[in-house]
Amino acid sequence: MRRFFVPQIFSILVSAVILIGASVEFYHVAWGTGEAVGQFSPRWFVLFIAFVLTCAAVLAGVGFAVFRRKEFLSASQKFVTVRNKFTAVRLALAFLVLVVPVWFLQRTMWGIVFDGVYFRALLWALTVFLLSFFLTRGEPLIEWKPFLAALILTSSMFTIAVSLQGVTDYPFSQAWSEGNRIWDYSMRFGRDRYGLADDQDVYVLLDPGRMLVGGLPFLIPGVSIETVRLWIGLTLILPYFLVGLAAFIVADKNARIWLLMTLWVFLFLRQGPIHAPLVLAAALTVFLWRKPLWLAVPLIVYAGYFAQSSRFTWLFAPGLWIGMLELAGASLRDGRLDRAHWVRAIALGLSGAFGGYLLPKLIPLLNRPSAPAGVTDVTEQIASTGVNSEFIANAVTDQPLLWYRLLPNPTYGTGILLGLLIAVLPLAIFLLWLAAAKKWNVNIWQKLAIAGPLLAFLVVGLIASTKIGGGGDLHNMDMFLIGTAFTAFIAWVNGGKDVVLKNEMPSWVRVALAASLIVPAVTPLRQLRSFDYGDELNTLMVLTDTTDKKAFDMLPDTVTVESALQEIQAFVDEAQPRGGVLFMDQRQLLTFGYITVDSFVGEYEKKILMNEALSANYDYYQAFYRDIAAQRFSLIVTEPLRTPVKDATYEFGEENNAWVKWVSIPVLCYYQEVQTFKEVNVQLLVPKTVPDDCSEYLP
Repeated sequence: MRRFFVPQIFSILVSAVILIGASVEFYHVAWGTGEAVGQFSPRWFVLFIAFVLTCAAVLAGVGFAVFRRKEFLSASQKFVTVRNKFTAVRLALAFLVLVVPVWFLQRTMWGIVFDGVYFRALLWALTVFLLSFFLTRGEPLIEWKPFLAALILTSSMFTIAVSLQGVTDYPFSQAWSEGNRIWDYSMRFGRDRYGLADDQDVYVLLDPGRMLVGGLPFLIPGVSIETVRLWIGLTLILPYFLVGLAAFIVADKNARIWLLMTLWVFLFLRQGPIHAPLVLAAALTVFLWRKPLWLAVPLIVYAGYFAQSSRFTWLFAPGLWIGMLELAGASLRDGRLDRAHWVRAIALGLSGAFGGYLLPKLIPLLNRPSAPAGVTDVTEQIASTGVNSEFIANAVTDQPLLWYRLLPNPTYGTGILLGLLIAVLPLAIFLLWLAAAKKWNVNIWQKLAIAGPLLAFLVVGLIASTKIGGGGDLHNMDMFLIGTAFTAFIAWVNGGKDVVLKNEMPSWVRVALAASLIVPAVTPLRQLRSFDYGDELNTLMVLTDTTDKKAFDMLPDTVTVESALQEIQAFVDEAQPRGGVLFMDQRQLLTFGYITVDSFVGEYEKKILMNEALSANYDYYQAFYRDIAAQRFSLIVTEPLRTPVKDATYEFGEENNAWVKWVSIPVLCYYQEVQTFKEVNVQLLVPKTVPDDCSEYLP
């Protein structure tokens, strides 16, 4: 009797679960489309039967490949022979196999219908198999390196597509702060859009580095909102590519290796995601590894300064990263580091620290509006006093720390700890095996050069993730994730490359390596879909057995959007003679001229109000309450203000309560709803004729 090994049985079981699950999901789509056969329409009944038979054939093929490997390989030689004869056709088919699934899920309405995890897993598995087959050359059906390439390419395509998902000319905000963040970016190079005087200060809750990167499109006269959103999407892609290119230009001269490793860096770091300025600082840092000191020292100083100007918690990151690269990435001589390596690591590490810590004290920052009364501007405080123990204590304690968000919770399902573990564990297993198997040799100092900074980054990231307003994803683990990627790069150039390319690994390590390519793409694969099929809602409701149109989260149709814009403009025109019009929200409508005002009101932007509410900053809110009590504004444009108080069982429950306490209740004491456009999430408020007695409601 043939002995069945655990991996073989596991392969069959996994395949069976995915195929059966996909068939069940297809059944739920097809059922309810008609009454020809049960509740199947004729077309969907045929499609369902064909799909089930295809799944059965695939399962049979997997069983044949697993249990009759020699016979399977012999039978597949006809396909291999045809593949090898037509190189151009093979590459064209590989391209189609790579692109079509993404097009199907994100550019057609079927991505909304087929949103089940099993169907998408099956689609991904088949794509990887076919792509691996077409990328393999020679006699084998599929080789190890083409298989890895297929995983990287498919995972990258999913992630790139999701990064560009928000590129649309839809004028209203697509997320809580998306529209107002576009307004933030416009304030660096697009102030002329608001009729502001050159010396007129408008405070923006955004650091200079992020304003610079996000604001570049506004150098283009008349740039559209769709182009700006395209640029924002590209900032979620291109900076990561620069890190990969800068890193692997040191490691390998093979163009294919450059491309694939660059895509891997992109995949790994996008698990944050990480803000573009820090990624750019990381790209500059790794570019400087092994460069002459006359070039590396001034540029690492700038990297530290640029990182700090973008977020104060990043001020030491470039210095620590370059120290890691120079020490841990150095070649050993008889198990020891040369003196030159120590000199370079110390000199560059201190230079990076100088740029982030001391330089802001010595030179003025880029021109930046002062914060309004009561608001503490972190960047300006660093520039004037530097980072000290009092500053750090205030930065940590000025807002509540919600430690429960480290564990699974409604705001972030897995919690920060488990989410981070999922993100880095496969790579960590591979790196630890490399070191334990002596495939990557590091001495005690090199181990400390890696472990020390990573531990510091981990602690800072965990604390930042628990601050109220955070903890919704892994973006505060940014320095740690980049440091981990640099560790992988160090291992790659010191033995890991040969191990991976020659497949000199046990099976369980190969599984871990494959998992490091799969895990980053799971969420993007689940998110792939279109939001532009509002006209097909009735069809979608039938196919998905959904009765609530709101569940599809579609963008409103053009008629609804145009009608809302016209009505909002009419209210603005009618209100302006009586006082200022405050856009607490939806300021991008002013940025691109969808709505015009005679005089722009710069105060009391939504994110600033939220930030100061999270800090319970009464000094800031005194001016706000005076203005709304005096009914300074004849019209307020905002998201719909609601007053229910929530607890920690709700997503961002504490943040909701801060907003309700400091903003919603006080504003609704003095202002009342005149119109709410539910489809575009906009509410218009006008002064109450007789304001309520609000003394007991004001914080």
